Amino acid sequence: MSVTQQYLLDTYRAAQRHEPTPPAPGGDEWQAVREVRDYGRFRAVVEERPAHGRLRAALARLLRGGQVSRGAVARTPRPLP
Repeated sequence: MSVTQQYLLDTYRAAQRHEPTPPAPGGDEWQAVREVRDYGRFRAVVEERPAHGRLRAALARLLRGGQVSRGAVARTPRPLP
């Protein structure tokens, strides 16, 4: 049974029992993504690492041919003159 079929069955049962309908599946996915992102930033600050720009700095190092090591400190790129 798919998620959609289960949701429709639960909605039908709720209507028969005069109960409120259950929330639609997938409604809180973006909130979960935000919470995971915020938790990662929090852990970075607690571990005294830069909280922003880590992924972009790692990708820039890979594109330049450098290697990304675990635990490496990501630095903010310097602005172009």
